[in-house]
Amino acid sequence: MIDRLLSDMAGSGRWRWLAVVMLVVVSVSEPAFSDPQTNQVDKGCSQTNVTNAAADYAKELNASFSDLRRQLSRSNKSFATTSTAIATAHPIYALAQCRNYLSNPDCVACFDAAVSVARNCSLATGARVTLDGCFLRYDSALFYAQITDNGSHPICGKGSAGKQDVFNTTAKQLLKDLVFATPKIGFFAAAKRVSAGGATAAYAVTQCIETLDENSCLAYLSIAYINIQTCLPISSVGRAVGIGCFMRYSDKHFFAINYQTTEPAYSIMWPGNIISSPGSSGKKKSSLAGVVGGVGIIFALAAIFLFYSQSKKPKAARRGDILGTENYRYKDLKAATKAFSEENKLGKGGFGDVYKGTLMNGDVVAVKKLAMIYSRAKVDFNTEVRLITNVRHRNLIRLLGCSANGEELLLVYEYMANASLERYIYGDKRGMLNWKQRVDIIFGTARGLSYLHDICIIHRDIKSSNILLDDDFHPKIADFGLARLLSENQSHVSTKFAGTLGYTAPEYAIHGHLSEKVDIYSFGIVILEIISGRRSSDIRVEPVTEYLLEQALKLYENEEYLELVDKTLEANEYKVEEMKRMLEIAMVCTQSPPVLGQAWRKW
Repeated sequence: MIDRLLSDMAGSGRWRWLAVVMLVVVSVSEPAFSDPQTNQVDKGCSQTNVTNAAADYAKELNASFSDLRRQLSRSNKSFATTSTAIATAHPIYALAQCRNYLSNPDCVACFDAAVSVARNCSLATGARVTLDGCFLRYDSALFYAQITDNGSHPICGKGSAGKQDVFNTTAKQLLKDLVFATPKIGFFAAAKRVSAGGATAAYAVTQCIETLDENSCLAYLSIAYINIQTCLPISSVGRAVGIGCFMRYSDKHFFAINYQTTEPAYSIMWPGNIISSPGSSGKKKSSLAGVVGGVGIIFALAAIFLFYSQSKKPKAARRGDILGTENYRYKDLKAATKAFSEENKLGKGGFGDVYKGTLMNGDVVAVKKLAMIYSRAKVDFNTEVRLITNVRHRNLIRLLGCSANGEELLLVYEYMANASLERYIYGDKRGMLNWKQRVDIIFGTARGLSYLHDICIIHRDIKSSNILLDDDFHPKIADFGLARLLSENQSHVSTKFAGTLGYTAPEYAIHGHLSEKVDIYSFGIVILEIISGRRSSDIRVEPVTEYLLEQALKLYENEEYLELVDKTLEANEYKVEEMKRMLEIAMVCTQSPPVLGQAWRKW
């Protein structure tokens, strides 16, 4: 009953008349002072430790930290996630978030400090670290959209304000306004409020992790607001921390002077009255008591939503949730790509072209324009948005947003400087990848694919052109237009063929039998391409006509597998046993019966 009520309120617009309509936040790219705010606020370590394959786990944890740092450093953003499914019982999901008022160098410095604290948890399967300037969490379970009040508590500072009663009223009202404003304006809000007569001022910030939806953010902040009430009457400084949010107030400013909100220009609308802010031109038309009573009802509803959601949360990782993407304006993306000019064209996909774009803030992105002449364009668009917004892994391409309201259907991805793997295997960059880089690409692709299968997503079009390489040649699986989501109790589905011939498992191409083994077969073909430097569809005529897979199988059976190795590789670059091992993996992935392909997951 409660979830229906909340759903109706959110869907019908009734929620809107309860919400803060506007709070203007003015931000700048570089604050006026440098302070990473590394004061430790809270820390927690999981009670479960990794005992098996501890060295592998430590290596993967370090890689996760490195990937988060790389994202924060390169994208000039304050939020990052990564995940990896290693061959143990303890995959790693990690998230980092900075306060928006920090400069990029300060954000990275705060993150580094948080990592140092998290390392004190040793080989725990999870940790949470909250510093004044940032938040870091990792866990063995998918928690990005988790709804729980576990770990929520206040942290009160020492000392009181000069006029504590006046300050208390001012700070309380400011925090209340920010609770409602934050979910509306995008996960973060900061503001200053001067008391009537100018006797004192309060500064406050509120922030939710960016993987939450609007209602969940409001629920978390409502709990934080209730918790922080214990600090307000006695302290001029207070914080409330939780899994999903952070709240802080003070009688002294702790963000740069040029990162100020305007006097909160809010209008909280109730049936029959409007309460205007002190900074607005209107006068108060009802008593503060009436407002507090009404706000109390909303906090109660938010708390009920939080606890009710917790009682319904799944025991396993969520599958197929949509966490949301940024909506870009068509005209902005058109300008960013120079009107989708040929000089900005990066490549051509199955149902559209991809262009390099430079946004107004300087961020470089890849924009995929779906060709509307194909009947599948809308289907592919919906598929990618629905599935990829929920997957966060360092070996999967990150969907940043989309545009569906303009003249075209556009998808916006993180930009991969080195384009696709096929360029380096048999394209214009052939011969530039050494053996170590090739092995790393095989491992990275395997991790990304394993993660997809763990959350029941079948890609259906794994091939070299759909594996992109970043600045450091780390692979990221791309192009999810053909992907399918299986339910947890499904081992396969029967469907029409869709994919690329030469990479497709026979049981799927002939009978339409779709399971994760389809991707495993395609992965085996990609390994052969990486080893040989040849396309899967290339035919070797002499001494007999053979496709790549046929030749590889024959050479392997005759123990002449080195004959398959790309001639651009130097013999001293690789060990014969390692090359043989890679070929064995490819053979297991591609041989019938398809169940043999499961052996790759043990690798």
